[in-house]
Amino acid sequence: MAESEKQTMGFQAEVKQLLQLMIHSLYSNKEIFLRELISNASDAIDRLRYEALDKPELQEHDPDLKIRISFSPENRTITISDNGIGMSRDEAIAHLGTIAKSGTKEFLARLSSDQKKNDALIGQFGVGFYSGFIVADKITVESRRAGLPASEGIRWESTGEGDFTVEKIDRAQRGTDITLHLREGEDDFLTNWRLKAIIRKYSDHVSLPIQMLKEEWDNESKTMKTGTELETVNQANALWARNKADITDEQYREFYKHITHDLNDPLSWTHNKVEGRTEYNQLLYIPKEAPFDLWDRNKRGGIKLYVKRVFIMDDAEQLMPVYLRFVRGVIDSNDLPLNVSREILQESRDVKMIREGSTRRVLTMLEELAQSDDPAKKELYTTFWNQFGQVLKEGVGEDPGNKERIAKLLRFASTHNDSDVQNVSLDDYISRMKDSQVRIFYITAENYTAAKNSPHMEIFRKKGIEVLILTDRVDEWMLSFLTEYNEKNLASVAQGDLDLLKLADEEEKKQNEENQTDFKDTIEKMKTVLGKKVKDVRVTVRLTDSPTCLIADEKDLSGNLQRMLKAAGQKVPNMKPILEINPNHPIVQSLKYEDKHFDDWTNLLFDQAVLAEGGALADPAAFVKLMNNMLLDSVGKKSD
Repeated sequence: MAESEKQTMGFQAEVKQLLQLMIHSLYSNKEIFLRELISNASDAIDRLRYEALDKPELQEHDPDLKIRISFSPENRTITISDNGIGMSRDEAIAHLGTIAKSGTKEFLARLSSDQKKNDALIGQFGVGFYSGFIVADKITVESRRAGLPASEGIRWESTGEGDFTVEKIDRAQRGTDITLHLREGEDDFLTNWRLKAIIRKYSDHVSLPIQMLKEEWDNESKTMKTGTELETVNQANALWARNKADITDEQYREFYKHITHDLNDPLSWTHNKVEGRTEYNQLLYIPKEAPFDLWDRNKRGGIKLYVKRVFIMDDAEQLMPVYLRFVRGVIDSNDLPLNVSREILQESRDVKMIREGSTRRVLTMLEELAQSDDPAKKELYTTFWNQFGQVLKEGVGEDPGNKERIAKLLRFASTHNDSDVQNVSLDDYISRMKDSQVRIFYITAENYTAAKNSPHMEIFRKKGIEVLILTDRVDEWMLSFLTEYNEKNLASVAQGDLDLLKLADEEEKKQNEENQTDFKDTIEKMKTVLGKKVKDVRVTVRLTDSPTCLIADEKDLSGNLQRMLKAAGQKVPNMKPILEINPNHPIVQSLKYEDKHFDDWTNLLFDQAVLAEGGALADPAAFVKLMNNMLLDSVGKKSD
């Protein structure tokens, strides 16, 4: 075998960190390494199938695609072999020496001493190759990319420390052999029955044959010995193409782990054979935990596309809307061409129908959890909402055809529960509305405490009217599309006049009319003092304890949304707020008789209203100075 000189190269810094975690048993279940490496081998064969559609010569007269597992007790090694696409020298360096993924630093930052949590994160990130170092103190990879000459084979080797070696070798067979040199104490894996048990447990659903040498009874030694005949260990057929009645829940769960590298069980799944104008099989899963890169809207890869059992691509974003990017699974079409491209997917009517049908299936799956009378299923929906609720909210604006269905699935915090737990649906809210109430009231704020203590909430507390509390960043955007539900308008308690007098009794209405007259001159003076700071000043029935509050006009952006846009570096139109005053508050009442410090009191009340709604003062130092002067003046008056 002709060999070239070895070249030693250093691992990427992030890989070094990852290897240290692996070597110190990041996975709580060591046997998972075999599932990860079999999954990688399956992916390599899928890629060969896809590339061979245009280049049949890549099969090199070896169309019998398979994965082989072998072991040597004498050498203390396990080898996972495949005749898939293989790797060139540059690909081996890129794939095995670096993690070329966006979000790598964020991923590593989230790894902690919580081993169970780390297991799930490793799976989500899809770096299963490195799991081999859990049981091995050296890994040797020999590979040749399909289509390259035998002299372009490569050998990659590392002990999992700071570097690895790579060299060219002669390799007649395309594909990859990964040999694990086991650590001391890991000999438990060097038996035929143990490896078969792991394969059947985790990889039985892999659609390719996974083969091992068959054990045979040796009459002379009266023991089982490894023979020369290969046997297929797994069922080796596409799980999604099988009859649902023949598949156990455990097989569904293991298939999910195979395609996602997630160590957790899925939250729920749906398996369907769709027939009609477009025929396809779909097996879709909802994960139990959100991936670390959930908020990267460009990160896709949830849906694997097959055509007539042939793998096409593993990030078919055209098959699922962005707001359902957390969904994982397989779609196998009987109608799409085998040479389908991303461009064809975007324009295909069949793909549009598959996308719409798959979206409906996912929403139905969520509805069955959310609307179930079974406490266990309701708890599953709570888990889903806590992990993916903010992403589902994006669908209100992105999917008009399913807006009502999505709205039914939304959950919010509410004054009814007096907690920040998001478990109130819009239907729950409507069922508790007052007889005189015609709107669904909500408040948006940076956090639950700020919303709960907002001056805008005072009249609603007094009247016992429930208010939904929205604190997610996506809420303001979502509300621009969700303006009504079940023929009830949604209204912000901090925006517009809300027709609050409809909630008042006769005595309160009479008192409001008197206040409008009594404070007419005071309001005009305040308008003059505040000038361009405000759009208007008016008496309100909104307040019971606070002297003032700021509200946005009905067509203007809310104060919370304006602050969010500014924080994101967006240009915000100059929208002046409305200052509402509480005619029953002692400070406001004293303004009617104030002359000397009227301007100071007016500016102070305005600045207080800005702070109360979470805003920032234009000149904090001036506010502090003014407040101190007013306090000193007050103390002076009292001492006199």
